Amino acid sequence: MTHVLVSVGQRALVAALVTVGIAALASSPAGRSDLADNIRLVKNGDTHITQYGLVTTIDCSDSTVFVNGSQNVITALGSCYAISVQGSSNTIIADNVVNDITVYGFNQKVLYKSGEPAVIDRGRELGMMNFIDRIPG
Repeated sequence: MTHVLVSVGQRALVAALVTVGIAALASSPAGRSDLADNIRLVKNGDTHITQYGLVTTIDCSDSTVFVNGSQNVITALGSCYAISVQGSSNTIIADNVVNDITVYGFNQKVLYKSGEPAVIDRGRELGMMNFIDRIPG
């Protein structure tokens, strides 16, 4: 098979990639393919909190919660796709976390009631103390 590099406009390239992806999905059994197995849809509407000392309750709506700041207390209701925390002394209490919890910084506390997320504690890797744990729901 010979590969040819062709210069095309951005719209034409996107249209071609979408067409190829749809064709691959349509031609495979039950509409699935290796391509489809590697595609994960992400939902718009992620919540970004950049604050100091905020105490609030949010609805995750199957999106990602990003907290960057200090001394925030965030209660995340519903199902969160992921939680990412940076800064120090933040507390996040989540009903459910689907994919991952990533923590940077120190003295962070992330508690979740359900889910089997991957837990990535970058602060601990650098010798800083953080607390990430599943709690009774």
